[in-house]
Amino acid sequence: MLGLVVVTTLMFCSLSDSSRLFNNPERRNLIANGLAATPAMGWNSWNHFYCGHNETTIRETADALVSTGLSKLGYIYVNIDDCWGEIARDDDGNLVAHKTKYPSGIKALADYVHGKGLKLGIYSDAGYFTCSQTQPGSLGHEEQDAKTFASWHVDYLKYDNCDNGGIKPTVRYPIMARALMKAGRPIYFSLCEWGDMQPALWGNQVGNSWRTTDDITDNWITMLARADVNEKYADYARPGGWNDPDMLEVGNGGMKKSEYIVHFSLWAISKAPLIIGCDVRHMTEDTKEILSNAEVIAVDQDPLGIQGKKVRAEGSLEVWAGPLSGYRVAVVLVNRGRRRRAITALWEDIGLHPSMAVEARDLWEHKTLEGHFVGELTATVDMHSCKMYVLKPIG
Repeated sequence: MLGLVVVTTLMFCSLSDSSRLFNNPERRNLIANGLAATPAMGWNSWNHFYCGHNETTIRETADALVSTGLSKLGYIYVNIDDCWGEIARDDDGNLVAHKTKYPSGIKALADYVHGKGLKLGIYSDAGYFTCSQTQPGSLGHEEQDAKTFASWHVDYLKYDNCDNGGIKPTVRYPIMARALMKAGRPIYFSLCEWGDMQPALWGNQVGNSWRTTDDITDNWITMLARADVNEKYADYARPGGWNDPDMLEVGNGGMKKSEYIVHFSLWAISKAPLIIGCDVRHMTEDTKEILSNAEVIAVDQDPLGIQGKKVRAEGSLEVWAGPLSGYRVAVVLVNRGRRRRAITALWEDIGLHPSMAVEARDLWEHKTLEGHFVGELTATVDMHSCKMYVLKPIG
């Protein structure tokens, strides 16, 4: 359906340094690490707090994920981004938690988060220093740092790309992948390579997700640009490894509610990791409503695991679609323009037989539309808004 292909063979060009690793039995073990059968869901500190977080922030965020019901919807990773560590390693060369911001240490924080039924993530960099320049990166210390993270009972590693000495990511990232596999604990490996060397082409050999884009910012234009770049690599996503257009900005205040709904809908149909980037301790009702939409989340987490695509674009009007389990199809009608317009999804574009009858479930109105639809579905969509449906064949 939709011409989507689950790619099983990838061609690598001039990646001799990493090809030996890719053919190593140890490398095949990473692919089968049992993680990311569906895209990761959770929270990350960077988009809202940048470097202004501490262990109280993380504990209260874990509390909020539980008290708001978000954890029951699948948001289970609590991820500390940059600026959690001291600027220098200890005398044994180990990374050290910042003594003021994280006085109890990362292991104690992991224990607290695990006690809530959640998982703890941490950040490092495939370079000599992290992007904030406030703590050491892991380049040259991969095995030592992987063992440290495992000893702290960390469950997720976001691995950035700053201060890398000009060494290709296809060399640097596999080294940490090997180190994590030796560390004795399953750790989700998130490649934050910014799309520099098209990590979608090789990321599934190394990690559980890979950034296909530059950093997101909290505005309509940039959000759509990240979705567009990510969509180009749709064929490379699959269970165990996902394209990542960066973390969610929903709730950070730079977009209108309708624009955040488009943001969340496109990430869901794209099978992107759903990593919240706002302060979940102080969400508005609109933000909670968007992030808690179980029907949209179900599209993202569908076990078929095939990323949707932009199947038709006419000016500012777009149709995105992708197959779901049970012969269903997810559809997002997007109006990027500045006036209300009708948008039509044609069966021939979305992979349905022209004569097939379907019922249409509106995922944001939480209702099934009256009647059955054959050949096409048309909806009027407000400016900077979308409609999202799941189409289910009848009979």
